[in-house]
Amino acid sequence: MQPIFEVRNLKRAFGGLAVTNDVSLSMAPGDRVALIGPNGAGKTTFVNLVTGNLRPDSGEVRIAGEPVTGVDAIGRVRRGLVRSFQVTRLFADMTPAEHVALAVLQRDGRAGRLFGNFLGMPDVMVEVQELLGKLGLKELMHRKVSEIAYGQQRLLELAVALALKPKVLLLDEPAAGVPQSDTGRIEQALADLPADLAVLMIEHDMDLVFRFAKRVIVLAAGAIIFDGSPSDVTKDPRVREAYLGSYANASHAA
Repeated sequence: MQPIFEVRNLKRAFGGLAVTNDVSLSMAPGDRVALIGPNGAGKTTFVNLVTGNLRPDSGEVRIAGEPVTGVDAIGRVRRGLVRSFQVTRLFADMTPAEHVALAVLQRDGRAGRLFGNFLGMPDVMVEVQELLGKLGLKELMHRKVSEIAYGQQRLLELAVALALKPKVLLLDEPAAGVPQSDTGRIEQALADLPADLAVLMIEHDMDLVFRFAKRVIVLAAGAIIFDGSPSDVTKDPRVREAYLGSYANASHAA
């Protein structure tokens, strides 16, 4: 099967310091991958490179076999590479329905019609209600974002991302800042993602990583030091030294 997402020998340096150092990885449709590593490992730079917000010094990014290294961030979204952010980037005065409708209309090249009356567009509203319903937000669809809880805002971000119909979804700490009482809803939403969607999640919460990921990639000092199963990552001596430390010891002891 052809990979849906490939990174080949990606490099980026700042002032002579290699922040992304010859990184290569690939994902197939349906993959559930966690990207972990210590602070300063280069995870954010890597994501900015693959999403088109930074240009690499060398290397290549491919989506469904198509090279997109020279394509801007919006062009990559149109080709199916969608990112959610660590901190919400929603509009406080807009409603969940407006956010999802805008994403649907952008995807279809009709964004200029949003402030006509998307409520009168049956095809758009069916999709809006379906997405918000799946994430438990339908009752809140006409409330302002500023009036809904932070955990619900994170779910709305996921709804917006899914409205763009991604082939590859990059999740940057999807549960960051969410109260413990709401994290179960986030995890359920992740479990319910389309089976054929390739998901790469950046996460520091190792318990969430081990519940979500079928494969774990560890980045340290800009380079991949491990790419394998969750059951093997805690046993790898380089990973234990670079990142997991006491967590790996505790897991091993258990």
